[in-house]
Amino acid sequence: MTVHITQFEGSNALSSFRVQQLLPALQGVHDKIASISARFVHLVAGDSAPDAALNAQLAALLTYGDPYTEPTDGPLIVVSPRLGTVSPWASKATDIAHNCGLAVHRIERLVEYRLTLKHGLLSKTALTAEQLEQVAALLHDRMTESAMLERAQALGLFTALQAAPMDHVDVLGGGKAALESANRDWGLALAADEIDYLVNAFTLLGRNPTDVELMMFAQANSEHCRHKIFNAQFTIDGVAQDQSMFGMIRHTHQTNPQHMLVAYSDNASVMEGVVVERFVAKSAASPRGISAASYEKHSETNHILMKVETHNHPTAISPFPGASTGAGGEIRDEGATGRGSKPKAGLTGFTVSKLWPTPGVDDFGKPEHIASPLQIMTEGPLGGAAFNNEFGRPNLLGYFREYEQSVASDLDTVQRGYHKPIMIAGGLGVIDSTQTHKIEFPAGSLLIQLGGPGMRIGMGGSAASSMATGANAAHLDFDSVQRGNPEIERRAQEVINQCWIQGSENPILAIHDVGAGGLSNAFPELTNDAGRGARFDLRAVKLEESGMAPKEIWCNESQERYVLAIAPESLEQFQALCERERCPFAVIGVATEERQLQLVDEGAESPVDMPMNVLLGKPPKMHRDVKTVARQFKPLDLTGVDLQKAVIDVLAHPTVASKRFLITIGDRTVGGLTHRDQMVGPWQVPVADCAVTLADFKGFAGEAMSMGERTPLAALDAPASGRMAVAEAITNLLAAPIELGRVKLSANWMAACGEPGEDAALYATVKAVGLELCPALGVSIPVGKDSLSMRTQWKDEKGDKKVTSPVSLIVSGFATLQDVRGTLTPQLNATDDTTLVLVDLGHGKNRMATSILAQTLNQVGDTVPDLDNAQDLVNLVNAVNALRAQGKILAYHDRSDGGLLATVAEMAFAGRVGVSLNVDMLVTEGDGISDSRMDVGDSKNWAGQVGARREELTLKALFNEELGVVLQVRTAQRSEVMQTLREHGLSAHSHFIGKTRPASSEIDAGKNELQVWRDAKAIFKAPLVDLHQVWDAVSWKICQQRDNPACADAEHTAAGALADPGLHIHLPQAGNLKGNQPVALVEFTQVATKSVAYLTPASPALLLSRPRVAVLREQGVNSHVEMAYAFTEAGFEAFDVHMTDLQTGRANLADFKGVVACGGFSYGDTLGAGIGWARSITFNPKLAEQFKAFFGRTDTFGLGVCNGCQMFAELADIIPGAQDWPRFTTNQSERFEARLSMVEVLDSPSLFFKDLAGMRLPIAVAHGEGYANFKYRGNAAKAIAAMRFTDNAGAATEAYPFNPNGSPGGLTAVTTADGRFTAMMPHPERVFRNIQMSWNDLDADAHSQWMQLWHNARRWVG
Repeated sequence: MTVHITQFEGSNALSSFRVQQLLPALQGVHDKIASISARFVHLVAGDSAPDAALNAQLAALLTYGDPYTEPTDGPLIVVSPRLGTVSPWASKATDIAHNCGLAVHRIERLVEYRLTLKHGLLSKTALTAEQLEQVAALLHDRMTESAMLERAQALGLFTALQAAPMDHVDVLGGGKAALESANRDWGLALAADEIDYLVNAFTLLGRNPTDVELMMFAQANSEHCRHKIFNAQFTIDGVAQDQSMFGMIRHTHQTNPQHMLVAYSDNASVMEGVVVERFVAKSAASPRGISAASYEKHSETNHILMKVETHNHPTAISPFPGASTGAGGEIRDEGATGRGSKPKAGLTGFTVSKLWPTPGVDDFGKPEHIASPLQIMTEGPLGGAAFNNEFGRPNLLGYFREYEQSVASDLDTVQRGYHKPIMIAGGLGVIDSTQTHKIEFPAGSLLIQLGGPGMRIGMGGSAASSMATGANAAHLDFDSVQRGNPEIERRAQEVINQCWIQGSENPILAIHDVGAGGLSNAFPELTNDAGRGARFDLRAVKLEESGMAPKEIWCNESQERYVLAIAPESLEQFQALCERERCPFAVIGVATEERQLQLVDEGAESPVDMPMNVLLGKPPKMHRDVKTVARQFKPLDLTGVDLQKAVIDVLAHPTVASKRFLITIGDRTVGGLTHRDQMVGPWQVPVADCAVTLADFKGFAGEAMSMGERTPLAALDAPASGRMAVAEAITNLLAAPIELGRVKLSANWMAACGEPGEDAALYATVKAVGLELCPALGVSIPVGKDSLSMRTQWKDEKGDKKVTSPVSLIVSGFATLQDVRGTLTPQLNATDDTTLVLVDLGHGKNRMATSILAQTLNQVGDTVPDLDNAQDLVNLVNAVNALRAQGKILAYHDRSDGGLLATVAEMAFAGRVGVSLNVDMLVTEGDGISDSRMDVGDSKNWAGQVGARREELTLKALFNEELGVVLQVRTAQRSEVMQTLREHGLSAHSHFIGKTRPASSEIDAGKNELQVWRDAKAIFKAPLVDLHQVWDAVSWKICQQRDNPACADAEHTAAGALADPGLHIHLPQAGNLKGNQPVALVEFTQVATKSVAYLTPASPALLLSRPRVAVLREQGVNSHVEMAYAFTEAGFEAFDVHMTDLQTGRANLADFKGVVACGGFSYGDTLGAGIGWARSITFNPKLAEQFKAFFGRTDTFGLGVCNGCQMFAELADIIPGAQDWPRFTTNQSERFEARLSMVEVLDSPSLFFKDLAGMRLPIAVAHGEGYANFKYRGNAAKAIAAMRFTDNAGAATEAYPFNPNGSPGGLTAVTTADGRFTAMMPHPERVFRNIQMSWNDLDADAHSQWMQLWHNARRWVG
């Protein structure tokens, strides 16, 4: 078939600041490179050249962004998606074209870079081929893109490739040697006993294995999938061990199975939840009864599922797609549990080697084809955040650690670090109480692939991830790279949701996600769990690339796919659901009674025809005979360490420093069920270590999750690091009102197995946690994963190199909560007379090895912190809960990296209040009991202590990272607090360590400062703003490289600024119920009157009728449920209306009074945010007419929020009175912005904002394209503004980050002259309850002021 390619030159692809960021590296190749410019070029493939009409439509569709006005000559480099692949952008752009009714096969996009060279007076500068190659290397990611020197070469993207034929390995003729050769060449990572097993199996079968069978076996039996080491029999130092490591993990569940429903047997574990008000719209009453359905409330029981896994190897190879698909794979696990479930909230973590070289320490280097730590932390978090954002799952939790050290002992020197990074993704979800267990489906059941098509990516990923990074051949690492398309995963999830909400009528009998090993792993697991065999049709698998060999079709790891079983009679209904969501699916096979796995290829030899027990029946019989390596280390030398320098170095260390660069890129409010995210207080400081979600939109039950990890400790003492990880997860979780018996842990175990001493250290750690600590705490570990090849090895000019990670246990804690309102944060109360209390579970031992202070001194130390007595932790949980119930804790923060100094500094940053610390009680060298308990330094007799020793003890007191917590309590109640701690056995190691210095204090010394006192002298003092700047610097440096540097500088300048009054609430009038009387400004430090008094709902008489509102969805929209709930609460009947409902006539806007276009990522924001959605209307004459008619009626109203705002703005030409609206384009930061921002409601005709003019309060913001751009459409002078961003003083602002997108005048909402249609970028539907806001000082029980928007709409309808 001949394909015709039409080329459309597009917009500018490189902003001016991106040019400036690129230039230094380019000039490193040739100093005469003066500038660089770039433009997009689109290639459209069709059967023939488009006619004039189609050409004009395509040109209009592909016009977005700023026109290209830069040079069109000069050296050219063209970057395309990797030849032979289809990019996610192409998939979505092609979808848009098809949904607009345009006859094209595929749309691809290139970037053409032009270099501008400086020429001499007499000479012309030219670049050599080698220099062009170096420039190209800087401009593309060789894992996912191709670079070339002319556009014509990119036409190879559309070349239909010939499939490689199926191959065989001659086991019958060549025996074991033939299989060993294939193992090496194909990167199968088969163990020696597996090779023997396969030779024997196929000899008995009397035939040679196909490459498909071998690839499938390698994935299904990889360490990644079968956890051979965790199931192995261990002999340690000559002593046979009783249990496997997995057995010891299971022991935690056997001893504490309470509140668990599913453990170890599904994609995620399931714990008991609560009865909730479930709010859903069912679209499937009968097979063809798909229609727009109204949202309804039902009382049902939701259980909670949890899952955490790692994606280390792909993130090392290509950070953005590696982290993106890591998040995506974990999300699929949460959606494919039982008979279908729903992801709810996520977590992400990263551990890497050093971001920047340490002065005076040689850089150890890295393998060429893995990313640097700085690249990983610049690009990886963006990938993980992008997937969560686009899918529509809030990311509420995480950690980031930098660790790389040369650890010398009496035996050896080991280079420790994380060149192979840890990229961890996890979260919690919900599952209906009737859908928690898969059905053992009968023979004849249909086996279905749901989701995206197969592509030649991720080949051999599970085998590759089971090898040391750097050990694999580079081309095999390329093969394991993946690409993410969250928008199609969202579509699949919507199908799954529509299935499971049917309860007993759920067509899904069993479901599994497609991950490592692709279909070749997922389908056998699905059928094996049901005790069946299966027959599959290779050619039924949907593909997006040509030329795929049978092994590539069956074993590729293309993302966004699920496999599931349904009954044949459910097929029609299931197909209708998929068509409604535009989610691809295919029936690939059928379950059989015979336990045989067949993959047939009509007219050819079957690629797979093997008994199920050959594929999955080999028990991973591994025996590991290992030895303990007992090393001795030098003590930490703190002689001459300057306290001020130590404070600065520790606060500036990436592990301690502000993590805002990881947080504001991720949506934390989507779904409307977030109570506590990472950002705390009126200044939104990123210090919360515990995430809390709400169980529903009505009540206050919820869930909490946290993380804990202390991996550097394992360089010296692995079991201690394991105990500390578990303990830290619990002290973090304790910010929420948890019951210890309801806490469930996920354990992710990583180690460099095979390295001297590492296996034994791992075993000892699992034993310490599984057999000892968790049973003593009464908690269990029902879920986890392992990754046991945590080393990087390579050669350079200096010889063989190796970086080995210490044993690394990352613990995630989960718990259900009866009431989220008891959640504490580190934000210090800044008004009362308060005291800080340290509860020190380290019992004053102040063990310092591998602490952040030690790392900044390039030392290690000899003794690490530990949890010596599990009962201490149990007592702490009970004591904190008792004090919480008494209302005596004002702020709470655990002690961790950076020690007490960092803990208190973070609390002071969040509360903007000075703190004076007194370390006298912490530097006592007695037992702390027989000494005086006085907390005044000058009452002590320190004569016997030497000055230098006192300095050392002070450093240890401030910077040890022993387990502990800091509580802020009222000074008047501190004796009662100490009595409660005494009752729980904690008083001996609880100390009053300081006081806050609020602005109202009579003592001026220490206001807005952090001071440290000893012996009645201030030995350290620094303004909080200076310390905050130090703490913020890592985020600043990374944002300067990653984002718009001007925005990075502005946000850094604002960090900790004294003049910033913080978020506030200003209610100038109280609504109709109060006769529009003004009410006082609600200061940020005051507790406001119940806000419910100011809301003016529609009258009971009005609520007898429920006007119909169409809650519009396009593929990729993800904020529809919370929007529908707000409308329902205000007295509307909300209907779930997908664009396919309108396109097929299942729904018609003529039947509705209101329409709301919701937030999300329609088509993944391809072709510009909201543009694809709008074009699918305007390019469809029938739909365009329907929307015009709806907008033209005088009894209708409409609201567009975020993505819906962008879409409304694109429809301005057909919305009466909207002709002056702008287009909403890329934020000035060129970054997705997720914030709680201040806005002011303006005096406008908008029916939604009636009587609210002048109101200022925070609102959720989450968008990448919110800049109100009048450059190419609209009229800034005439557009009617309805809302604008303000700074924290209440003034309209364009300043970043207060205005997160830079819109002129702070503009963030527009309306029409009659007020019927309003478009706004922020998300009121996510914060219609005060309990949903990251900060709010109003009544937590009440609706927020934002609920008034929907009440106003209901009153307007009448």
